[in-house]
Formats: sequence, structure tokens, C-alpha cells
Amino acid sequence: MAVFFVLYMMENANEMSSSLSFASSSCLSNGSSSLNVTPSTAPENLEILSLNKLSSSLEKLLIDSEYDYADAEIVVEGIPVGVHRCVLASRSQFFHELFNKGSGGLATEGKPKYLMFELVPYGKVGYEAFSDFLNYLYTGKLKPLPPEVSTCVDEACVHDACRPAINYAVELMYASATFQMKELVLLFQRRLLNFVEKASVEDVIPILMAAFHCQLNQLLSHCIQRIVRSDLESACLERELPHEVYSEIKSLRSKSLQESEGNVGEVDPIHEMRIRKIHKALDSDDIELLELLLNESNVTLDDACALHYATAYCDPKVVKELLSRGLADLKLRNARGHTVLHLAARRKEPSILVALLTKGACASETTSDGQTAVAICRRLTRPKDYNENTKQGQESNKDKICIDVLEREMIRNSMTGNMSVSSQVIADDLHMRLDYLENRVAFARLLFPAEAKLAMDVADAHSTSAYTGLAASKSKGSSGNLKEVNLNETPSVQAKRIQLRMQALLKTVETGRHYFPHCSEVIDKFLDDDMPDAFLLEKGTLEEQKTKKMRFTELKEDVQKAFSKDMAENNRSGLPSSSSSSSSTKEGVKYKVRKK
Repeated sequence: MAVFFVLYMMENANEMSSSLSFASSSCLSNGSSSLNVTPSTAPENLEILSLNKLSSSLEKLLIDSEYDYADAEIVVEGIPVGVHRCVLASRSQFFHELFNKGSGGLATEGKPKYLMFELVPYGKVGYEAFSDFLNYLYTGKLKPLPPEVSTCVDEACVHDACRPAINYAVELMYASATFQMKELVLLFQRRLLNFVEKASVEDVIPILMAAFHCQLNQLLSHCIQRIVRSDLESACLERELPHEVYSEIKSLRSKSLQESEGNVGEVDPIHEMRIRKIHKALDSDDIELLELLLNESNVTLDDACALHYATAYCDPKVVKELLSRGLADLKLRNARGHTVLHLAARRKEPSILVALLTKGACASETTSDGQTAVAICRRLTRPKDYNENTKQGQESNKDKICIDVLEREMIRNSMTGNMSVSSQVIADDLHMRLDYLENRVAFARLLFPAEAKLAMDVADAHSTSAYTGLAASKSKGSSGNLKEVNLNETPSVQAKRIQLRMQALLKTVETGRHYFPHCSEVIDKFLDDDMPDAFLLEKGTLEEQKTKKMRFTELKEDVQKAFSKDMAENNRSGLPSSSSSSSSTKEGVKYKVRKK
């Protein structure tokens, strides 16, 4: 039973006791036997039983489909949640005012529909958190926290201050504060206060933001004091916190430094200004400006922890640009003792993780408190996301991809021997090899789009022209065909273009085998069902080789026809044309379906 009901009844026990005693004596004096009350019966127990029955009855409106009489919908994370306006309005002044306005679009069944992200101006309230909040509105009870969204996937964690636990409490705080449930605001404020000292300082930031937006001064003060005492970089705070909060933290840090050390060790303002300019250049994706700033001063990328900053906040393309210049130290640690890979694990962006690992970042390095990159990633990931079942053709969850990539890299680091994957399974014939590689990458994009895109980004395969095969030369308008004669292109330029495409495809396949071996095994089996690896085309007698090559050419002709048809349909419907590489994806789909 909700603690608030119990407190209320305890405070009013005498009044309820006299009222119930009077009613009982009246019934008994009239000779009624419908109410069986004895002098020893505790009135508060009857009140509790009555409220408990009422709570269970109202809960049916949420959990029992037979009692689905909802007259409005609130869409949370794309999921429509049926609600009863009379219940919400009677429990929350926010909903009373909202429904009284008569606002809200019309759903398909004519019910008013509201979007959660429009109702909650700050922060986020997820589906599970809103379901728990609704349960309290209807029943007066708070359900146990669902572990699939309030714990992490690190088996060593006790889940008393990991990021999913914090995020879930923050979501419930935003719901309670926005929808004006004061008793829940007090409850979750106490819960978040317990997190402040236990959590890593980076994870205090979402608590601080919730305290700031919900105007919880006590909680906000605790968060500020924790960050002031920490070694979290000013660049991070300036980027993530409201200006007034950042200014207060900066002032408190400066005052604390003066009290402890005087003016000794004061930061050079000119040096600090140059570092901020470098960070702003990274924010604007302006690499040319960055190079100009580096040339005009003695500040280096490592002095500014530029790669750390880009890894945490900038577009993945900026990170790749910095890595391509080779001017940043991948082993450099920031003020908190974190390498760029540790920050990449916290951000959970697969393309950045793979780019850093490809350039030589070490997955086994630990932070000052002994956490590896994969441990950081696990403590940030909910079981709901990690255990999500992804069907072939759907994008895998980024959190799971990051953890899998880092775990495999840890295993490789602990093993000896050459772990590189040989690419000699490809035939010697250049065009046959291109045929095979284009189809392999295309099938990868069909079956595992997120992983394939990541491998192609690492290999920079999108910058090369796709090879469309023999069949394309027989069709009109096949300007993208690498074999087609171009009078303005010399044979050496054509050969170079083909070679660049070959290298990009090989790197894509090898990257896929290296970081996504299970996906590669699925693709191997998928291709083997109808056609052998390309190198097998060179095996057997001359007649057998001829037959195999004819079968392979037929495949290319069939898939090219299917692609041309798809492109024509897309053009008629006004859809943007896909890239050349994606053409093989559609071709492969139609061919495989027809064979089955």
C-alpha cells in the first residue's frame, strides 16, 4: 500500500475510529447483520482494506484489456498509451489544465492524442517510466523498478549508481515534476541525492540537469559541490551545463584554488583562450581553421586534448580527419586519466570506436579506477538494449555493437599470433574478384546494414565508384560501369580507379571479418547457398570452370535487371536514387527470393 495513504490514515486514526464506531453501533442497534463489526476490529485496517480494493480495481484499467475504456492517448517513444482523462485530471493539476483547454490532435479513433516530448519541455520520459508513473496515478502504488531499464549489463555492478539506474530515476523525476505530483518529487529527489556521491562524476551531470530544470535547489547544490571537487574538465562542463551553472562552478573552483594555493599554478588565460578556439573549430567541423590555429601558436592537438574533445562531442568525420593526420597521441590521457577510447566507449558511437581501434588504440588500457573501455560501455547499457532481438535486415542496437567490438578486441589482445584475416580466397581474375566483392558487400548491407555501413566507413568505400559488372555494359545509361570505354579516360587512370575500388572492398570485407565475425559467417553461408566463393570458379576441369563462370555471369545479369527495375520505380515515385553500392543490395534480394 502506498506509504502516503498509510501516513494519512495514521494521522487521522482518532477521527476515523470515532466515525466508524458510531456507524457500527448504529447498525448494531438497528439489528442489522450486514456489517459484521466487532469491538476488537481496528478501524484503520478496514480503511486500508477498502483503499487496497479500490487501488486494485483502478489498476484493471491499465493492465486488463477487457477494461479498456481509455478516452485519450499519450504517445511515448512512438507507443500510444491509453489514458482516462477523468482519472488524470483528478490526480494532477497539470492534466486538469491540459484537458480543460481541449487541446491535442485527434487520433485515428477520434480520441485526443498528446505527444510526450511536447508535454515534457526538458529531459526525457521513456515508455517504462511513464507506465510506472501512470500506475501510481491510478493505484497510489509504486511498482518495483523494472531491471531491464534500471540496471546495466555489467555483471560486477551492484546497480546502486550505474547510468541506467540514474537515468530511470531522472525520467521519473521529470514526469513527477512536470505533472505536478509533489510527493513523488520529494521521493525521487531523495533517491537522486543518494546517487550524487556514489556515481562517477560524468553521471552526476544528468542529475544536475534534472535538478536545474525542475528547480530542486537542494539537489542542485549537492551536484554542484560534487563537480567542484572533481577533476572534470572545464571544456566538458562548458559544453554540457547551462551557462549560469557553469559560471558558478568555475567561480567556486577558482575560489577554492586561491584559498588552498594562492595564485600559484594559475592557468595562463592566453593559453586557455587558444585551446577554446581549437575546440570551437572542432565544433564547427572546420579542419582548415584548426590547422591555421595550430600553425599560429605553439599549442598542439595533445595540449588541447583535441582528439579527446572530438571523440566526445564532434561528428565522427572530424575524428577520422584528426586520426588521418597522425598528429594526436592515442595513448594520451586527459586530466581524469582517460584515453580517447574510454571517451569513445562513453559516447557509444561504433564508427568512432572502430576508427580508433583501427589506428591502434588499445582496448585493454584501464582508467585510474581500473575500468576498461568495455566495462565503461557495459555500465552505460541497459539489458533492454543489449538483449534486443534484431531481425536480419534491421539495424543492430549501437550499444550492443560497441560492447561486442570492444570485447572481441580484448580477446584478440589477450591472444598471441597473427589474427589478421587473409583475403586470398578471391580469384586472380580482377573483374571476377570485383564481382564477388561487390556482391558480398551488397549482401552485408542487406542483412546487417549498421555493421556493413560501419565497415564501409572505415574503408572509405563510399568515395570509390562501384563496379556494376558485365551486365551493365549491355544496358543503356550505364555510365557508372567501370568497364565501359571512356574516351576521356586513359587506360592507366581506369586501372587505377578499378584498383582503388578493389582495395576499398577488400578493406571493407576484412574489417567486417575482424570486428563482426558472426555477421561474416552468416554472409558466407548466405552466399554459399547459391554460388561458391569466387576462387572456386578456377577449380576443376576446363568444362567445369566454364559452366561455373557462366552461372556466375547469369547471376550478375539477373541482379542487374532487378536493380534497373527498382531504379526505374524509384524515379517514377520521386524517391532519391540510392548509391551504386546499394544497387547490389536490391539485386541480391530479388535474386535470392526468386531462387527460394
